[in-house]
Amino acid sequence: MNRAAITINRAYTKGWIDRRLFGSFVEHMGRVVYSGIYEKDHPLADEDGFRTDVIDATRSMGVTAVRYPGGNFVSGYDWLDGIGPVSRRPKKRDLAWKSIETNEVGIDEFMKWADKTRIEPILAVNLGTAGIREAVSFLEYVNSEAGTCYSDLRAENGHPEPYRVKTWCLGNEMDGEWQIGHRTAREYARLAHETGKAMKLLDPSIQLAVCGSSLSSRETCPDWDQEVIRETYDYADYISLHQYYGGQEKGTAAFLSQSLDLERFIKAIVDLCDVEKFRRRSGRTIDIALDEWGVWSISDKQVEADVAAHPWRTAPAFSEQIYSLEDSLLFASMLMAMLKHADRVKIGCQSLLTNISACIMTVKGGGIWFQPIYYVFSLMAENCRGLILEERSDEDGYSAGGFEKVPCIDHVTVYDEERRRLVFCLVNRAENDSEAVFSMEGFQPQTIILDQVLSAKDRKDNNSIDHDKVVPQACDNALLKDGKMTVRMQPLSFEMVSVSLV
Repeated sequence: MNRAAITINRAYTKGWIDRRLFGSFVEHMGRVVYSGIYEKDHPLADEDGFRTDVIDATRSMGVTAVRYPGGNFVSGYDWLDGIGPVSRRPKKRDLAWKSIETNEVGIDEFMKWADKTRIEPILAVNLGTAGIREAVSFLEYVNSEAGTCYSDLRAENGHPEPYRVKTWCLGNEMDGEWQIGHRTAREYARLAHETGKAMKLLDPSIQLAVCGSSLSSRETCPDWDQEVIRETYDYADYISLHQYYGGQEKGTAAFLSQSLDLERFIKAIVDLCDVEKFRRRSGRTIDIALDEWGVWSISDKQVEADVAAHPWRTAPAFSEQIYSLEDSLLFASMLMAMLKHADRVKIGCQSLLTNISACIMTVKGGGIWFQPIYYVFSLMAENCRGLILEERSDEDGYSAGGFEKVPCIDHVTVYDEERRRLVFCLVNRAENDSEAVFSMEGFQPQTIILDQVLSAKDRKDNNSIDHDKVVPQACDNALLKDGKMTVRMQPLSFEMVSVSLV
């Protein structure tokens, strides 16, 4: 049996968890918007065409923020196409996904959906085919009081009060050759600097995220990030990182080790931010927005083939990945990696909300079902509130994926002072039983109030046919005795345990 001895202490905390860490992402791509969050002819559509079953599921999932409208889509998008009477909006060819965009859903519709869903909107501006003027006019439309050109246009469209969106992304994946309007680090950084300067002149209250590396494996990483941080430091509040992992064919051990790469990626970019802070002798701190992340096993060539097979159609179904238990364990460890660094990772956007690499799957004209990753996300979003605790551990591990020691048990601990509880998130990466023993110094544990496990008979099990095949189950794997807690974990499982405090 694999073992881990873990010590936490009330005096040693890492930082507060920003609720935006439990965000998601909605892009005009495939069926994410049309027949995903929006389907006007659906039996459960509301008066604005939004699927109420998806709204309810998003709330239940615990999503706190959503980034919109992209994604690769935003680099060819004119936000003016999506406002005003729907009957007058142009249909256009979206070059990113070779689809026809009807513009039936635009900024005002998204803001209605955000209000219904009770999430905080995060908006991205086009810095691919557009620039400073378009970004500032978009900001004026969204955030400015009526009385000028674009804010008056918003009022004419039925929204006299500003939306007051706090967080804005300056482009998307501008380091990638696939991006429309791709630039070098220097070119992008100068444009982002000037765009950020102009946007903050208009609205000093906003926060800006600049494009960092779109994958840790990019040849330009971390040189791209260093250049962007240095040039945009005066206006950037966050540097945006994107990260996806696949590679199930390499075997479970190597596949699950990849969350260690995410931790390494986060640490490296945080160090670059802090070196620049020191170089300038500045009081400003740039934090991390992981505003696209997830498990993605479909190859780029397959995505290209899927898109090419359905050219110039409206909302074609493609790349609708089905997630297994194995995928969900890596997903859990990725979210746990972000929690471990919650002192600097302030925004996270799971990609995507519906149908493509999604938690929520919809049937056009029919019902919805949840992938196993939905339950991982919802458990953490509901229970992981408060402070991340430092952990000291002595644990068994294995060598895989280029890492000398991959802990058999991945773990993170949250102290929820307001609700008087400790929350333990664990992933057993091993194919046999594992045991974690927690010593809780400075705490007075009272009783175990939650013990939920996500596991399956087969690591490849999923919910595509039997929608309840891989779901969390109550268990009694955790034992509290003499101020210590022992968790006996099932092979290849995710577990959450919560302990009330005196």
